Amino acid sequence: ARITFGGRPVAGAVVTWTLVAINVAVFLIAWARPAIINDLAMLGYSPYTAGGPPHGVAAGEWYRLITSAFVVPGAGLSGLGFVDILFNMWALVFVGPALEGLLGRVRFLAVYLLSAVGGGVMYYYLAPPENLAAGASGAIYGLFGAWFVVSRRLRADTRGIVTLIAINLVISFVWHAIAWQAHIGGLLTGALLTAAYAYAPRRNRAAFQV
Repeated sequence: ARITFGGRPVAGAVVTWTLVAINVAVFLIAWARPAIINDLAMLGYSPYTAGGPPHGVAAGEWYRLITSAFVVPGAGLSGLGFVDILFNMWALVFVGPALEGLLGRVRFLAVYLLSAVGGGVMYYYLAPPENLAAGASGAIYGLFGAWFVVSRRLRADTRGIVTLIAINLVISFVWHAIAWQAHIGGLLTGALLTAAYAYAPRRNRAAFQV
């Protein structure tokens, strides 16, 4: 049996809740050991200290493109870090289960992870190389883009998700502490990948989606 966009039918939102658990677990670990934020966050190319060895994606630490989506900008319950994980996990629970049910677990996970990478790539190219960035927002915006594409494909009302995307993009550009580059990169990646899923021809659909 296959569901609307070619995935296997799923019972429950296993991937969604697993992602929530991983994000919360890493948040708690970083609360206990804040130094790991520097080691996992998105960074183009910069030493931690003057005269020290360079770190970042351009220094070979390519894993930051994905690990940065599982840490937040700051440890503890005060400041931007707690607000960041609170909003992102709410958004993940808000759109994740429905998308997982429509796409299937593998496709849904691919959208989440590749949107995170897409956000990291755009941040790498557009932001100053010495600026640190962290948070799941790129992946979450990818899910927003995926929800818009799925709604269009199913001819459902898209006004709600368009309004949500517009409000958050305005906040991204107004609040300078937010990495708008990661948001745009994640949104575009999630939308384009889901479009490939949603509009793939029925003949050899799985191969086309892969």
